[in-house]
Amino acid sequence: MEEYKTIGRESRSEFTVKRSKFISSAKPVETPDEAEKFIRSVRAEHFDAKHNVFAYRTLGGAQKCSDAGEPQGTGGVPVLNAVIKSGAVNAAVVVTRYFGGVLLGAGGLIRAYSRAASDALSKAGIITMEPCIFAQTHCSYGEYKTVSRLILLCGAQEDGTVYTDKVTVKFHIKSVMFQEFQKKLADMTGGQRSASVLKEGFCPGKQ
Repeated sequence: MEEYKTIGRESRSEFTVKRSKFISSAKPVETPDEAEKFIRSVRAEHFDAKHNVFAYRTLGGAQKCSDAGEPQGTGGVPVLNAVIKSGAVNAAVVVTRYFGGVLLGAGGLIRAYSRAASDALSKAGIITMEPCIFAQTHCSYGEYKTVSRLILLCGAQEDGTVYTDKVTVKFHIKSVMFQEFQKKLADMTGGQRSASVLKEGFCPGKQ
């Protein structure tokens, strides 16, 4: 697995050009179905707007855009190009336009939709998702503070702790750091403790 860029959160921004209001909405998505669901929700919210232009890209290689009634190539393509330029995947952007009565022309529309998409992406924040291992380890109550400190020292993050007759610590760590963590954990516990992999996935890297 390789790292990739996406957007960090949902966002919304707006501006007005010659009385036309542009409202841009962005959201992290993982599949085309999630993207389409987001697009439908924005359309439903802005049901009275004539144009809800959109574009999305996913990590799996799917991408789609729509002019949503604007002249061909003046809406969807500029929005998609903004997403591509940002480097983000697993991202969907919808730009809603409320027409203000003044024609913007093809060039004006392209500039406005490009700006709207870029604003939404910038506000959402571009983050890098790195390959991670989600794991757990067991230790005694007396060992817990030391294990917890080691997790932090290796740049990992605890995801939850269960206390029974022993302590079960769940955490996620960069894939490239997992073997080093295993070695250090074994060294500090005399070979008595190790971590088991729960799953592999992605987690946000340091920004």
